[in-house]
Amino acid sequence: MRQPRANSTAARDIAHTLHPYTDLKAHLQGEPMVIQRGEGVRVFDENGRGYIESGAGLWCASLGFSNERLVEAAAAQMRRLPFYHAFNAKTHAPMVELAEMLIQRAPVPMSRVFFANSGSEANDSAIKMAWYFNNAVGRPAKKKIIGRNKGYHGVTLAVAGLTGLAGNHRSFDVPLPGFLHTVCPHFYHGALAGESEEQFATRCADDLEKLILAEGPDTVAAMWAEPVFGAGGVIVPPPTYYEKIQAVLRRYDVLFVADEVICGFWRTGNYWGSQTFGMRPDMLVCAKALSAAYLPISAVLVNERIFRALAEESHTIGTFGHGYTYSGHPVPAAVAVETLKLYDELGIGAHVNEVGPYLQAELRRRFEGHDLVGEVRGVGLIGAVELVADKAAHANFDPTLKLGARWAKLCEANGVIGRALGGDVLAFSPPLIITAAEIDEMLDGVAKALDELTVQLRRERIAAVG
Repeated sequence: MRQPRANSTAARDIAHTLHPYTDLKAHLQGEPMVIQRGEGVRVFDENGRGYIESGAGLWCASLGFSNERLVEAAAAQMRRLPFYHAFNAKTHAPMVELAEMLIQRAPVPMSRVFFANSGSEANDSAIKMAWYFNNAVGRPAKKKIIGRNKGYHGVTLAVAGLTGLAGNHRSFDVPLPGFLHTVCPHFYHGALAGESEEQFATRCADDLEKLILAEGPDTVAAMWAEPVFGAGGVIVPPPTYYEKIQAVLRRYDVLFVADEVICGFWRTGNYWGSQTFGMRPDMLVCAKALSAAYLPISAVLVNERIFRALAEESHTIGTFGHGYTYSGHPVPAAVAVETLKLYDELGIGAHVNEVGPYLQAELRRRFEGHDLVGEVRGVGLIGAVELVADKAAHANFDPTLKLGARWAKLCEANGVIGRALGGDVLAFSPPLIITAAEIDEMLDGVAKALDELTVQLRRERIAAVG
């Protein structure tokens, strides 16, 4: 591979940057893509070449890469009040306004909003709140947390274990004790022969109930769920799934936490993924599109029952001893306020409900019949295409072939930055402002890349037997 020229941005990156989600040793021999600027749904590298960002960065650049109103909101707040904290009953206008806007837009009645800086921090905070809540109401043993296999909730110490992906566990010594996982509701890979989607959903709920009973209902505090799985493969649970698992959770008084970090703010076609799937959470976590990714900010919404218990316990102790220096930072909060206003003013919901079905239809039309494609799935403006070695058996390729990563690399050569996930899945979550014409352009590049990958595989098979 071509080595970066001396003193270039790429060379300095290799010398000093420790990259997340990267093979760090392999990176020493490679060359990073240096992104210099963004415009609309595109980003441009240091050579001036443009790419459609099919994943909105990391599921987050919902309004694209060049929204001047968000830039101006940040600049104006920087001039007015560049920092203040929320400790010891201090506040400021952007945090107050943003909390009010989130409560007004919540999918179910919520009472208070706690601010953090990332989805990981927000989920970690919600775990602590679940523990604090149960201590406050006299249930000190009710502390275990349930996630789902292939679920993703972040990488801080607690939520890395709540996440149900082996790559986030291995060599980090997580999960910590008390973190459990129930089955992933992926019908394509998990259903039994002859099982309907509703029967599969019932079995998933039954497995959850068996887990709670085996652990002891008096020891289980909460369950976390992304409305649509993100990093685990863009998995859309089958109809009736959430109805059935919520009935189980209510039966044993287990809190339900919606991780809306990816699905919130119109991604699934409704303001919240919870509305798309009939979820009624006790707590809701959001981030990413909260500020259209222009500045880091996240939030935890809690209902009145939880807030009252937190308030009473903090009064007994003398403080609610949790928070971050930058909780509710005025500049990200001001940008988030402007982001929510833009969603309303631009009619982003109506736009997603126009182009979302188009994306879903085109993904299926272009890829479902391909020899390498097992399943195409998604809802709204989030989707995925999964490659398989055996379509009839739903059998994946040998992971050492790294076909998903190879496909994503070929996408880059065809003008699209793609996001490859485990199991040879290519994920799509483009900026919400994408047009039908841009969807066509994006999928043209992805389809061409898949054709090139098919040719590569054919040549490799011939070489292997020759």
